[in-house]
Amino acid sequence: MDEIDINTSGSSEENELQFNNRIDLTALQEAVQQIKDEIGKVIVGQDQFIELLIISILANGHSLIEGVPGVAKTVTAKLLARTMNVDFSRIQFTPDLMPSDILGTSIFNVKTSEFEFKEGPIFSNIILIDEINRAPAKTQAALFEAMAERQITIDGKQYGMEAPFLVFATQNPIEQEGTYALPEAQLDRFLFKIDVGYPSLQEEIKILEGQHERKDENPTMSISSVLTSEKIAEYQHTIQQIIVEKNLMHYIASIVHRTRDNANLYLGASPRASLSILIASKAMAAINGRDFVTPDDIKNVAPTVLKHRIILTPEREMEGFTTDRIVRQIIETIEIPK
Repeated sequence: MDEIDINTSGSSEENELQFNNRIDLTALQEAVQQIKDEIGKVIVGQDQFIELLIISILANGHSLIEGVPGVAKTVTAKLLARTMNVDFSRIQFTPDLMPSDILGTSIFNVKTSEFEFKEGPIFSNIILIDEINRAPAKTQAALFEAMAERQITIDGKQYGMEAPFLVFATQNPIEQEGTYALPEAQLDRFLFKIDVGYPSLQEEIKILEGQHERKDENPTMSISSVLTSEKIAEYQHTIQQIIVEKNLMHYIASIVHRTRDNANLYLGASPRASLSILIASKAMAAINGRDFVTPDDIKNVAPTVLKHRIILTPEREMEGFTTDRIVRQIIETIEIPK
């Protein structure tokens, strides 16, 4: 670290370390705060949910959003997309949805006597997929290539996706009739699985008051764009420069490795999970104004990165254990690097 100044003025409780960052994060922090302010015009609470979505954008990763109906999963993702001056598509997944409905299809042009490819809604920058687990396996497989490779293959020809390309997908954890469980390989392509809960009593009162004051106004129209695709690419590059000490890389690897020999788990996390924790912790550090990762950054993002990549044993599942609980237990057993 280049320089550490200790402020000794005032009481000892007010003393704090002031770091001189080697990477200028001012613009990035201001952009993040502007995004939060814009979404805050409509959404009450859900601070952690919004922050995790912003981190997923900075880390260039897809996010799976899970919660009961009516907790603003879709609205929040749509509002976040509106804060960015990029193309946006919303796709409602249904059991009869075919791959061509999202990827596009080749259409015969009578004038040229040739087939021309007509792009589907997947050709956008921010893709919001509502109820992703309602589409059949064939459609899921088509989406998988786009998420994994950021390209699709139609009639033997590859079509690349324009950056940024990010998928926000929602699903309902309660209603399982008429749904198809996402395969583990596809779940592994999501950087985060974000659980969205109910608002507190005070937050719900503010939601009612806000709705009453807006009358017939469309709340989404009050949202202004903050980021362009160029700025997103610039900030994603900045995130890659965040400093991570070797002992913290060992800490990340230790957390993920413990999932593979845990008696409570049938399936542990892959090395992709380690890479995901690394980039997510970098983004967490950056939005908090630091050009270096701390153990707390890793501890904060690890459960959201790991919970959908591991599988409980049948015995633990029957006993009511959750993957989130197991991940937190693993983190507690590993010594925090000094």
